[in-house]
Amino acid sequence: MSFELIDLAISACLLLGAVLYTSVGHAGASIYIAIMTLFNIPSAVIKPTALVMNIFIASLTSWRFIRKGFFDFKVLLPIAIGAIPFAFLGGFINAPSHIYKSIVGIILLISAISLVTNLSNKIDKKLKKPPFFLAVIIGSCIGFLAGLTGTGGGIFLSPLILFLGWSSTKTTSGITALFILINSSFGLLGNYSSVQNLPDQLPLFIGATLIGALIGTTLGIKFYTANTIKKALALVLVIAGFKLLLT
Repeated sequence: MSFELIDLAISACLLLGAVLYTSVGHAGASIYIAIMTLFNIPSAVIKPTALVMNIFIASLTSWRFIRKGFFDFKVLLPIAIGAIPFAFLGGFINAPSHIYKSIVGIILLISAISLVTNLSNKIDKKLKKPPFFLAVIIGSCIGFLAGLTGTGGGIFLSPLILFLGWSSTKTTSGITALFILINSSFGLLGNYSSVQNLPDQLPLFIGATLIGALIGTTLGIKFYTANTIKKALALVLVIAGFKLLLT
């Protein structure tokens, strides 16, 4: 299989996006969608391609964070219980997107600002376990948004866990990575018919993002401090927020 120069350029951008996103436990669907949109890839191709890449990247990312002990099943379980059916439902629905994209984009930008101001000082302090039913409800909302937008939902989940005091920064990365894997899988199942639109370049794109994920997870696990993770997550939220507002 031969690839054109434009395919290599897209792959290079996807690799860089994967480095940034996986360093904070995300798989990167929102940045992959933005990159593919900028390169004029047909919209019918973008959502399933982003979800398939998410599944591969979230598998690697979650394995690496969990293997190092940055994970808490008790936090993930109720969130996942709520998210799974609604991720499937959201993936099944193709709704007009301009309204929810604007609302979610603004929320992400507010979250990003909060992470780099004094509001973030309470993060990693006075940690507590999540109330089960509240976590289920939050998981349901995030699962639906994830399926609807073709993302894994990590951009919504990470700041919520941190600000609610349910987990520390690095452990949140591990929780988020596995949550993204679950959400992306059920989101793709809900929109299974879209897999017929997967591009021939998909193996190249997956390879590029896996290389990026190896680099990004190494940064997040071995080198990032809690403060660095907050700043990197804020950057991820800004990129995702503007992407939603401008598309």
